Amino acid sequence: MARQQGRPVGITGIGMYVPERVLTNQDLERIVDTSDEWIVTRTGIRERRIAGPEESTFTMALAASRQALEMAGVRPEEIDLIVVGTVTPDMIFPSTAALLQEALGASRAAAVDISAACPGFVYGITLAGQTIASGLYRTVLVVGAETLSRITDYQDRNTCVLFGDAAGAAVLQPVREGYGLLASILGSDGSGAEHLYLPGGGSRHPASHETVDKRMHYIRMNGKEVFKFAVRVMNESTVQVLEEAGHTVADLDLLVPHQANIRIIEAAVERLGIPWEKVVVNLDRYGNTSTATIPVALYEALQAGRIRDGDLLVLVSFGAGLVWGATALRWGR
Repeated sequence: MARQQGRPVGITGIGMYVPERVLTNQDLERIVDTSDEWIVTRTGIRERRIAGPEESTFTMALAASRQALEMAGVRPEEIDLIVVGTVTPDMIFPSTAALLQEALGASRAAAVDISAACPGFVYGITLAGQTIASGLYRTVLVVGAETLSRITDYQDRNTCVLFGDAAGAAVLQPVREGYGLLASILGSDGSGAEHLYLPGGGSRHPASHETVDKRMHYIRMNGKEVFKFAVRVMNESTVQVLEEAGHTVADLDLLVPHQANIRIIEAAVERLGIPWEKVVVNLDRYGNTSTATIPVALYEALQAGRIRDGDLLVLVSFGAGLVWGATALRWGR
């Protein structure tokens, strides 16, 4: 946990992309033994977006990035660094960030992917922000993009109802004093790795007929354990990051939580004691898009006029690892 040091760094542009195809709860009723009522009651999700055959994490990241650059008024050749948070890269290597660097024409940019599961965007803006605060770079593009439909088991009714595809991007640059990233918390507890993981495809279980037959290339999750962990860290991280920034929950203007499950958000909000008008929720339309949930929610909140210059925001997320992250920021350039 740390208060932001060095020159102030903020988000100067943001963008998002979601595929056109919509997968509704009624569609899932025809695939697995479930119902719209069951899904909505337990998750709050009504539909999610699914990438088409020609779409991938890279193509969605590209669309979101172009939108973010346009909002920021930044040319691709001005980008110093590209950071892509994803657990569904187009391929193991080269990085999705490298593909993005070439497609954008960001000729000066370094490029790297980070794998921090759902908190990948929070990790990205925290780590990349430090390169600007230190004076190493001036303009960094941070992207959260996932094609989770490609690793979702549509025979598992407990997980297939949760996930969707999307991308969100943000441009980080120096901002005026008192604005931008104020404090961040990043954490990990590897003892919970068994609760949310994808066993196949890595060096431990490389792809084979056996791993495919055992459906090892799909997400596996212990929902009860993840739920308990998520509610605790969402609440604790929000309080702690605000304290580190010199604020309390009462000062908060908008909470942008990871969009995984409405019950998790409800439990965290109740513990925090904040009104619902201060919380961004869009999981009913997109489901859990992992690293993309926070930038997509942030973009939609900004477009809806819910974020004003000078507002105090907290972005908070959790995911496989088990890992978590929270950032407090003062919106504005």
